[in-house]
Amino acid sequence: MGKLTPPAPSYGKFRMTASDFSSTSPFTTVLERLLDHDVRLARPDDLPAITAIYNQNIASKRATADLLPVTVAQRQAWFDAHYDNPKRPIYVLCNEAGKIVAWGSFSDLYARPAYHISSEISVYIHEDAQKRGLGAALVDWMLQQAPSLGIHHVVALIFAHNTPSIKLFNKLGFCQWGHMPSVCDMDGFYADVVMLGRSVFTDIMQPSA
Repeated sequence: MGKLTPPAPSYGKFRMTASDFSSTSPFTTVLERLLDHDVRLARPDDLPAITAIYNQNIASKRATADLLPVTVAQRQAWFDAHYDNPKRPIYVLCNEAGKIVAWGSFSDLYARPAYHISSEISVYIHEDAQKRGLGAALVDWMLQQAPSLGIHHVVALIFAHNTPSIKLFNKLGFCQWGHMPSVCDMDGFYADVVMLGRSVFTDIMQPSA
């Protein structure tokens, strides 16, 4: 099958192929395990699975600042905001059986209009599908879609104690753009947050003198 095209606004299914990943990706060794996966834009009936995967990642206190599981109803407004905005999609990664094993989203970095060229990326993996390279592959694929969504800069906000995620994003070309000490009360310890960023658009306009 041919190369994936940026999916918005279509809600069809797109088979991952080797050509869909960056030619400089450090994760090419895992591609053969991923080519039987499909990535598509999330549909409303995907929200329960998306929420379940999110909740699986709460207990470790490494992936999100939520401390208790959330309900589908609590995530509905968040989902609707993404679903109604083709520039801030949610993608789901499905295995050969059609089960959602990971999801990722582009979100507003900040609500003010001038920030529209920058977006926060988030990726969550099902507990049974971790340590298989799925997260790296999904992030890599999403980075290829970002320019077509009007995104120039992609930002990841990661807990400083989440060393594996920081290493993953560093391998994908992200570097540290900021460090916020002790900004999260994780009910037992205070957590630093690291801002990692990567520019995906080269034609950057500089402010006039």
